[in-house]
Amino acid sequence: MIALSLIAVPLGGVCALVAVALLKLIALFTNLFFFQRFATDALLPAQNALGWGAMAVPVVGGLLIGLMARFGSDRIRGHGIPEALEAILIRGSRIQPRVAVLKPLSSAISIGSGGPFGAEGPIIMTGGAVGSITAQLLHLTAAERKTLLVAGAAAGMAATFAVPLAAVLLAVELLLFELKPRSLVPVALSSAVATIVRRFLLGPGPLFSLAPHPALPSPTILLACVAAGLAAGTLAVAMTATVYAAEDAFQKLPLHWMWWPALGGVAIGVGGLLCPRALGVGYDQIESLLSGHMAVQAIVVLLLVKWAIWATALGSGTSGGVLAPLLMIGAGLGGLLNFVLPSTMGVGFWPLVTMAATLGGTMRAPLTAVVFAAELTGDFGMLLPLLVAAMTAHGLTVLAMRRSILTEKVARRGHHISREYSIDALELIFVEEVMRRAVTTFTAADTLAKAATVLATDGGAERQRLFPIIDDDGRLVGVVTRRALIGALASDGETAGRPLSTLMQPDPVVAFPDEPLRVVVHRMAARQLTTLPVVERAGPGRLLGKLTLRDALKARVRHLDEEESRERVLKPLAGLGWRRKRGAPAVP
Repeated sequence: MIALSLIAVPLGGVCALVAVALLKLIALFTNLFFFQRFATDALLPAQNALGWGAMAVPVVGGLLIGLMARFGSDRIRGHGIPEALEAILIRGSRIQPRVAVLKPLSSAISIGSGGPFGAEGPIIMTGGAVGSITAQLLHLTAAERKTLLVAGAAAGMAATFAVPLAAVLLAVELLLFELKPRSLVPVALSSAVATIVRRFLLGPGPLFSLAPHPALPSPTILLACVAAGLAAGTLAVAMTATVYAAEDAFQKLPLHWMWWPALGGVAIGVGGLLCPRALGVGYDQIESLLSGHMAVQAIVVLLLVKWAIWATALGSGTSGGVLAPLLMIGAGLGGLLNFVLPSTMGVGFWPLVTMAATLGGTMRAPLTAVVFAAELTGDFGMLLPLLVAAMTAHGLTVLAMRRSILTEKVARRGHHISREYSIDALELIFVEEVMRRAVTTFTAADTLAKAATVLATDGGAERQRLFPIIDDDGRLVGVVTRRALIGALASDGETAGRPLSTLMQPDPVVAFPDEPLRVVVHRMAARQLTTLPVVERAGPGRLLGKLTLRDALKARVRHLDEEESRERVLKPLAGLGWRRKRGAPAVP
């Protein structure tokens, strides 16, 4: 943990610089595509004066991305986080160095040419690539490479949005697949350093300015937050369905996938003519929605056009993130709910609530969504309504969808990802609870003749495969396997009087009765063993029994029983200790 933390600290600073460079690269391509000048000023695609010619810009961008993916690396396709998940779970946290170059470049071209995406997914993937490459240069395990990959990804997100805590929560909910100090501490340090570096490069944040809201809303408002969460969850389900419907439609085209981003660019160009504000990242539009400066008709047009071109372009396999579009569409839903739900909480309340709920429901990361929304606006008084709405949306999407928008893409590539964390059942049960105490043993002086007699009577499915060798005091001195005994008996020239000490394996791997099963099963896996003798930890090391993998499965059976067997532990009234006296009337 200390070594990884020492690496993660400078890594956070490097990834912050990479994030800033990517933002500048997006601005550069926006200037090149829409204004034909070499500059990094933060201009919006909607400000261009190209007229109908603006329709061709996303098509050109799509062509470039398709060529880069076809002849560079197809790993640049998509929105970044699923690709990071694949690298962690399938490829040992190894990301190719060229991906670290091509992913930010392709994303900058995509967004700079008007793509309705956010920079956060590509930055997460790029920061993860920097962390992975750093780890690959060092002598580390796959688990340690994963920690540095995720540390780079969290640093990139923290530097982009000035959200250090949300970046760590995103790592926990989506990328780490564990909650251990070994990984959590380095990731948190990397995120903190990236946020500090960001302060000097882009400012301290928050990204969106919003007047603070009351910290304790009324019960009526909280009930309305439940309704808003249900609406956001429904929107999340619909958005996910449209993205993969678009992807399925592109799969049916008689064209190589290299040309699909250009076709997605056609949809972006048409959408840009209908609503120019839907192009690009759209942070300015999120700011307008949160501040209440947008009319109903404008919200409807922006929401529908953004949704349509985002789903179509993302389904085409181009490069771009999903967080910013989810924030904008979610905030648009809140802008519409402003006219339906109570308006006593002030400007920006419902857009912020539905923004977090839509993000949490779509990505299945509700805690990240809550903290992310609070850090984006600096309005930490909103934590309670954000929590209610985000968890409601999350619960709805869990029931309505098998997978999230992120894990669905990985599943379509033939891999299953579980997003549920729980305590390992093997951690809760000790060896002494499941070990077998009746064990056939030998002494070192016993002969093959005696072993042959035991083997002849020890048959069936439960036949013993490992025989402990003990001394006169019952202490374990070695083991002999069933295979070794059978081989010795079958060898030419072997005598029945041969002592078992000549076949014995001294200093065997053992288990202790007070160890959790998880520790022992890991020991079995590391030594490629299926049976361990169990001995006393203290004292002379007397043999107590044996533990097999079949015995370890008893823990899984117990866990399954706890999950599926329902019972009424306490009966009404009787559970309170009330007993009816003999002859007394029954309590109605």
